[in-house]
Amino acid sequence: MFRALWIEKTEAGQQACRLAELPESSLPSGDVTVQVAYSTLNYKDALAITGRAPVVRQFPMVPGIDLAGTVLSSDDARWQPGQAVLVNGWGLGEVHWGGLAQRARVRADWLLPLPAGLTAWDAMALGTAGYTAALCVLALEAHWAAQGVQPGSGDVLVTGAAGGVGSVAVALLARAGHRVVASTGRPQEQAYLRSLGAAEVIDRAQLAAAGKPLQKERWIGVVDAVGSHTLANACASTRYGGAVAACGLAQGMDFPATVAPFILRGVTLYGIDSVMAPQPRRQAAWARLARDLEPAMLQAMSRTIGLGEAPAAAAQVLAGQVRGRLVVDVNA
Repeated sequence: MFRALWIEKTEAGQQACRLAELPESSLPSGDVTVQVAYSTLNYKDALAITGRAPVVRQFPMVPGIDLAGTVLSSDDARWQPGQAVLVNGWGLGEVHWGGLAQRARVRADWLLPLPAGLTAWDAMALGTAGYTAALCVLALEAHWAAQGVQPGSGDVLVTGAAGGVGSVAVALLARAGHRVVASTGRPQEQAYLRSLGAAEVIDRAQLAAAGKPLQKERWIGVVDAVGSHTLANACASTRYGGAVAACGLAQGMDFPATVAPFILRGVTLYGIDSVMAPQPRRQAAWARLARDLEPAMLQAMSRTIGLGEAPAAAAQVLAGQVRGRLVVDVNA
């Protein structure tokens, strides 16, 4: 038997989440069974657990788009019992049972070896949020390299900066030598964001309302985890030839913009998908995280909760009350 968060549909058709004891025989099909040590609580996990959005597409479901642990058994020669591994994305917690459990069974092709220098806790302190931030930064850096743009040549905006993606993006960009402007709706987190490397902190209200199609040029690049008017305003104020990496929808899924920034300033909008990204891109992102983020910084931006605390924490995530990252100790 193992403990897991369990999402099911009630007779009334409503979604309900509870802590359950499940037999190992109930695990879905897959090549590798993993003893999970830690998972995380991302924005998408919070949506799934609360039922706020139709993230879960099959019921019943174990949520959790991330996990880190050790191989218990494997039908694939690439993975051996005792090997430290991680998985993120690939439909975990949506169409395949995820990581908010003490056991998981997954396809061998989804696994990555735990990067050298990272513990299982470290990996989940980063999780999909950190990995997505790294994908955003890598996309911007490839764009800048093609244009000969050097770190320090202009401001880089990070929206939703006090959240999981934003926190890691601020740290990665600052470590690379960029002047980072952090946008947040939580002014009390200014000291935290500056500790991650932000040179300036602005109120999200400056970007959250409808704005002009073209605005004063400021950003050489943007990491946006917010969407809606924030993304539209970020594009409208990006400098000529700049780039925006969009990866989230905390404000909304809509994009109330015009083509003006793209056809008059040559701005490029990169869509960052973390779920189905190919393995070489995943490996590059995780290698960057392992290289640039020190354990002390991960400790500063993360806190650990037990598996049973996840449902209440999910509501806090959606209410914007959680700073940085939540690591879930599935055995606590």
